[in-house]
Amino acid sequence: MEIEKILAACDHTLLRPDARWSEYDSFLDDAVKYKVASACIPPCFVRRAKEYTEGKLPITTVIGFPHGTSTIASKAFEAKNAIEDGADEIDMVMNVAAFKGGESDYVLEEIKAVKAAVGDHILKVIVEACMLNQKEKIEICRVISESGADFLKTSTGFAEGGAVFTDVKLFKEHLDPKVQIKAAGGIASLSDAQKFLELGATRLGTSRIVKLVKDGLG
Repeated sequence: MEIEKILAACDHTLLRPDARWSEYDSFLDDAVKYKVASACIPPCFVRRAKEYTEGKLPITTVIGFPHGTSTIASKAFEAKNAIEDGADEIDMVMNVAAFKGGESDYVLEEIKAVKAAVGDHILKVIVEACMLNQKEKIEICRVISESGADFLKTSTGFAEGGAVFTDVKLFKEHLDPKVQIKAAGGIASLSDAQKFLELGATRLGTSRIVKLVKDGLG
């Protein structure tokens, strides 16, 4: 697979809690230069990033991040506010605790509420797959397929596990075909990135792929 195709699937990501705005200019410059799918950044920097990139790059931000335990109303407000600030895409963390407690309907309700808040903008739902068993992974595919969300995203990158090949394969088998998959967390090589895409992911959440290419390791 061509490196350009891998880069075009990447949401180039900088979500470290200690990352200062002074780090984002070169980060965003790289995102534009290497023609990634989007730059994924914290909500507090969306407006500045949108102004800095002058429309040359889609901006993704995260809500309910990283634990997903905000209320439905809070998530919907946060998503709407991010869109108003210029975000093009929203990655929301579902309420994993509610889901694992058997409250699938609650999670469906919150995803629908956030989708209503973002309208036609892309919504990706982070499921934190490393915390789910096989039955729960299949069930969340049903929920997301019914929710109106555009993507299932595997991981925040802040839990103990990130994206794994078997999860992407499973999700691809059980999601409605209209729902895409974003593999995220721990993608450290071009060969892994290519494998995730071959298994059915259409986006990759990663902070490393651009750096590998930039350092001439691609």
